[in-house]
Amino acid sequence: MGSVEDKIDVDYDDDTPFSSSPSASKVHTFNFETSVDLRKSSLFNILRITRFSRSIYVVLIKAKINMLLPFGPLAILLHYLTGHHAWVFFFTLLGITPLAERLGYATEQLALYTGPTVGGLLNATFGNATEMIISIYALKSDMIRVVQQSLLGSILSNMLLVLGCAFFTGGLVHYQKKVQFFDKAAAIVNSGLLLMAVMGILFPAVLHFTHSEVHLGKSVLSLSRFSSCIMLVAYASYLFFQLRSQQNVYSPVDEEGDNEESSDEEEEIELTQWEAIVWLAILTAWVSILSGYLVDAIEGASESMNMSVAFISVILLPIVGNAAEHASAIMFAVKDKLDITIGVAVGSSTQISMFVVWP
Repeated sequence: MGSVEDKIDVDYDDDTPFSSSPSASKVHTFNFETSVDLRKSSLFNILRITRFSRSIYVVLIKAKINMLLPFGPLAILLHYLTGHHAWVFFFTLLGITPLAERLGYATEQLALYTGPTVGGLLNATFGNATEMIISIYALKSDMIRVVQQSLLGSILSNMLLVLGCAFFTGGLVHYQKKVQFFDKAAAIVNSGLLLMAVMGILFPAVLHFTHSEVHLGKSVLSLSRFSSCIMLVAYASYLFFQLRSQQNVYSPVDEEGDNEESSDEEEEIELTQWEAIVWLAILTAWVSILSGYLVDAIEGASESMNMSVAFISVILLPIVGNAAEHASAIMFAVKDKLDITIGVAVGSSTQISMFVVWP
């Protein structure tokens, strides 16, 4: 019996270290899985940081126009250190110019994910964001004349400067073709809307200057409000026509019948959807900040530079606000896509006259 018990004790003692080995193996397995998770999380963080760095490079460094970005913070610094309105105004103009162009770029990147309908609405919304922000700050400062002149100058700048530069550049690049084609229907629609906007502005002015009002002051106000409602309805119909019912009308015209692959000319996706949204918010906020300093420095800069406020409002401000349209119109004219060029330049004027001015 004693030998049997000793055997049992010996067997029990032998089993003891054996039984502890599974737990040890479990501990090692848990440590291995934890290390794998840590490696995955660290790899994810590295990829996320790399993606964020690439996003910063694409938006803020890659384009040559981004060389003007430091002028924005420099303008704010000069505002608080020197208070010299002329330099603050000049540097703010230079700082807003690349922001307006980058806003257009971020909008185009986001439009690649949303489809043509929503993308067109995004371009219509953010295309003139700079002019709208500057106008809002000018209205808050009770500078109504600056608002009127800057919006008028923006319309003229798109119709004359932007479109003229695009046609001239396209003609130089494609001088051997001698002729560049565009769709007539799109041009007629935009021309009709611009004519309607001119008539909507002209009628209240004629009523006021001829002193033929039934009720002094009230008749002009009533006519202006009625015209604004008509303009908004007409602009909404124009958007529906452009984005839904007549998409074939706005397709590029190919007179020579050559169906070349356009994969090289298609817009390259460089930002994710959420990156484009975040950059739109950041750029809009930065434009809003600089616009406040710009509006505050207009009158002081006018006195310092012996330059009229009308010249600043009609000429200088629209050039800055139309930086995105200017670059896009010339780029598409060089690619022999005059339909898109006209849609960018004339369409921007149509939006300002029908949507921005009247409300």
